[in-house]
Amino acid sequence: MRCSLLVGCLSITNHDHRLTNKKIMEKPKVALITGITGQDGSYLAELLLEKGYIVHGIKRRSSLFNTDRIDHLYQDPHDPDQRLKLHYGDLTDSMNLTRIIQESQPDEIYNLGAMSHVAVSFDTPEYVGNVDGLGTLRILEAVRILGLEKKTRIYQASTSELYGGMPENKNANGFYDENSPFYPRSPYGVAKIYGFWITKNYREAYNMFACNGILFNHESPRRGETFVTRKITRAVSKIALGLQEKFYLGNLEAKRDWGHAKDYVRMMWMILQADQPEDWVIATGVTTTVRDFVRMAFSEVGIEVNFVGEGVNEKALVVACNNPAYQVAIGKEVLSVDPTYFRPTEVDLLIGDPSKAKNKLGWVPEHDLASLVKDMMEGDVSIMKKDVAILKAGHQILKQLE
Repeated sequence: MRCSLLVGCLSITNHDHRLTNKKIMEKPKVALITGITGQDGSYLAELLLEKGYIVHGIKRRSSLFNTDRIDHLYQDPHDPDQRLKLHYGDLTDSMNLTRIIQESQPDEIYNLGAMSHVAVSFDTPEYVGNVDGLGTLRILEAVRILGLEKKTRIYQASTSELYGGMPENKNANGFYDENSPFYPRSPYGVAKIYGFWITKNYREAYNMFACNGILFNHESPRRGETFVTRKITRAVSKIALGLQEKFYLGNLEAKRDWGHAKDYVRMMWMILQADQPEDWVIATGVTTTVRDFVRMAFSEVGIEVNFVGEGVNEKALVVACNNPAYQVAIGKEVLSVDPTYFRPTEVDLLIGDPSKAKNKLGWVPEHDLASLVKDMMEGDVSIMKKDVAILKAGHQILKQLE
């Protein structure tokens, strides 16, 4: 009798064990995103939630709400099926980061948090080094100290600013790739180069699945308003709607490899699903000048501009307005160059070679520059039309200029 009961118990225990293993296998992946309230963080959170992940995000404490980009994803903490969880934290606080990683036990960490404005990095070099450089170290060291080296895969958001636009550092085809030497030309680039090498060092020293994604410029309607592409699309929308007379830029001849953030966050995820941890360039391989980006933005609202003058005296004048919805005078000056926007060390050309990403992981961008500009202009025109309605109702609007 006892043997029969014992066998029965063992049978039930083994059956339960198989069920438990099945549940463990079906357990959703957990991701932790620093900088989740930013452009890339918001798109990545959307992507991971669609794939069934539980997503933890780190946001800095502020007296103002700064969650606009992820408000549509927000879930009440009392929701029994909550899959997006936000934590207050900062990349300058190692104890805080360690606690969050310990509590969330992530399968994947995406370190997207940074002070990423290149021009501003010249004004705040120490802060940038602390956040963008040492912040990366703090995450890597927390994973190591917590014994998660074998469990947690880490994506480090690197940058094309590592290359510094040095022409002699391009590959044989005239692009920057994973083997191109680095020569950063800003405190931002220098801080990011520390993040790149410390990620690579921890991968080799502790056998961690830690990867760098060297992202070239990527934009979207969610891009910060002070970045040049968003500054352009906001200004053009305001000018078309009569909310602004003109705007100012720095180096119009600067060339950038602009892609859509949606394509780039998809590649971030693909990097952490690869068989081996490696470093990857994420780019489109196509460059455009700031000047031509301006032309494309105006063209989206039916306005044609012509550039006259050279250097600091260059201006953009309206030569045609083919959209009856907008009343912009022919000959109107809508853009001038302001030398205060020049950087102490300027990077004139950045173009990436995404061959490795395409050949090894099958990554192909779904958006070209024209569709990106269209997406951004539609978003900003919609926003500025609300401001027009607010003014017509007799109220004031915010004066946000950069």
